[in-house]
Amino acid sequence: MATVPGSRPLLRTALVTVPAIVVLGFLSGWLSNSGFGNGWYEPLVKPSFQPPAIAFPIVWTTLYVLMGISLAIVLTLPPSAERRRGLALFAAQLVLNLAWSPIFFGAGAIDWGLLVILAMDVLVTATIVSFVRLRPLAGLLLLPYLAWLCLATALNHETGRLNPGADRAPLGLTGA
Repeated sequence: MATVPGSRPLLRTALVTVPAIVVLGFLSGWLSNSGFGNGWYEPLVKPSFQPPAIAFPIVWTTLYVLMGISLAIVLTLPPSAERRRGLALFAAQLVLNLAWSPIFFGAGAIDWGLLVILAMDVLVTATIVSFVRLRPLAGLLLLPYLAWLCLATALNHETGRLNPGADRAPLGLTGA
């Protein structure tokens, strides 16, 4: 079992963090009826660059696994101010991640979803910087997540732009 001096075994920690994050992500999407099959979302005009529907569960599952491993690496490090900061950033972005599907898909709030995902972009970037300082691999494991979030941010914005009047709680950010 891999260990970090003065900390809990990495494998044991990952066996908790990975399934926990995967399950939380699944529940967020499932409870908000995210994606295709959603009565509000299905008829919307989709951006031309939107990946096929099958890509979303595959990519999100992979990203949640990487997030869980990254978190486990940091959790096994000795306590420090940077570790606390990194964990706080990770927790904040995870809360927003879990809130995005209910806001966008559940509430049909495109503009609010855009605000949430823009905040996620910032928090995930800050988390990566913090995690890289602690353990480079922990930060690098989050880079695919940031890349996918950038695509998701563009999809969120473009969905609003292509569907004027579809936003159930418009803020005037996308024209929806």
